Amino acid sequence: MERFITDLIKKSVQDVTGSEFELFMGFLRSLSIFGDSAPRESFQELIEIIQAQADLNSQFNVSDIDHIERWISCMYMALPIFMRGASASKFLNYFVKQIVPAFEKIPEEKKLDLLKTIASSSPYAAAQDSRQLLPSVVQLLKKYMPGKKVEDINHNYVECLLYTFHHLAHKTPNTTNSLCGYKIVTGQPSDRLGEDFSEHYKDFTERLTGTEETVRAASKRLTQGMADFNKAISSAKTDEEKTKIKGDQQTSTRTMRSYNNILAMTQSLHSKSPLFIGDKKITLSWMEQPNKAAATKAGLQIIQGEEVTT
Repeated sequence: MERFITDLIKKSVQDVTGSEFELFMGFLRSLSIFGDSAPRESFQELIEIIQAQADLNSQFNVSDIDHIERWISCMYMALPIFMRGASASKFLNYFVKQIVPAFEKIPEEKKLDLLKTIASSSPYAAAQDSRQLLPSVVQLLKKYMPGKKVEDINHNYVECLLYTFHHLAHKTPNTTNSLCGYKIVTGQPSDRLGEDFSEHYKDFTERLTGTEETVRAASKRLTQGMADFNKAISSAKTDEEKTKIKGDQQTSTRTMRSYNNILAMTQSLHSKSPLFIGDKKITLSWMEQPNKAAATKAGLQIIQGEEVTT
């Protein structure tokens, strides 16, 4: 019966709205054939349904906001399925071949959502996909990491990209030799240790230093400002004022988490043979922090890419 229902839904979702598609996918995930103990093939079937909805066979069009939003929504729906072993290859390949070349033309409010989906899915990328995606990630990192100290950076972009870089490089470390000038030995011809990439290393580490100096200065300013929030809340005369101040306080706290994450992720990258973070040591600033909410909310937190407030 569940197989019959699944086949019926697969036909029905070919022409539905985004919200209707989410409802159908939620229902499919509730079926026992797609339960936690289901084989990997079952989760791959779900991914293929989501891939069809994301329209990965079409040419990416930066002016088609509906397609961009649908792609982002589908990536978030796919994340918990990637965690179960389904392949993220088609989504990641589409990002590399279609989205990255047009990234600068994408509306600003959508760029961060796209980078969040890639960062969130990077722990589940296969080694082959990691090798293909890393050059694009390094390209974007060089754009958003200054070569010297500046007034400020887009810390959200840099946090996403550094997190993605670490998780991809952890799976294929010697790929970074030619990209960043590292000297990582795996014994494979792809190490390319006989070639001189010292200029890449100089450029990349200078950008790391410039980013660190900028973030430390911004963090110091933010820390000084955060000390005034409690006083401001105490002196607020209306509930509306208190709500606004608390909202600003939460935003500042999230920004500080982002700064701390950036500094934690850049630290090891100055080494000629760095160790890349490939575990859960870093929790992205917009996700639920491990020491806060109940574990039952953690999955929703990851899927929605939002911060749960208490």
